Amino acid sequence: MEAFEEYLSKIENDAHRSRMREVLTWVKSTFPMLMPKIAWNQPMFTDHGTFIIGFSAAKGHFAVSPEAQGMAAFSDDIAKSGYSQTSNLFRIQWDEPVDFPLLERIIRYNIEDKKDCTTFWKK
Repeated sequence: MEAFEEYLSKIENDAHRSRMREVLTWVKSTFPMLMPKIAWNQPMFTDHGTFIIGFSAAKGHFAVSPEAQGMAAFSDDIAKSGYSQTSNLFRIQWDEPVDFPLLERIIRYNIEDKKDCTTFWKK
């Protein structure tokens, strides 16, 4: 998780920093084969050089970005969890519970969907 320490240190609110660390640590421990990296000033995880999922901190929430295909596949489930969403990301308010089973399904979907992908972003 060293890759994320500088990013995390810039989150001023201690509770938000702790929450983001919790989520990033959960991803790494649940999917140890994924590579943590910072790109475009955001923590993300890749598999064989292709993007799997990214996160970003904002004032009132943190965003989860699984790419458009992952968003489309799980849009209904994301809505059922109460998260607001766009076509490329969904937002979890800092005080909302994280639906870790949903996050796990999304990540597993992206790993499978991109297993033969040779580019960073899916085309």
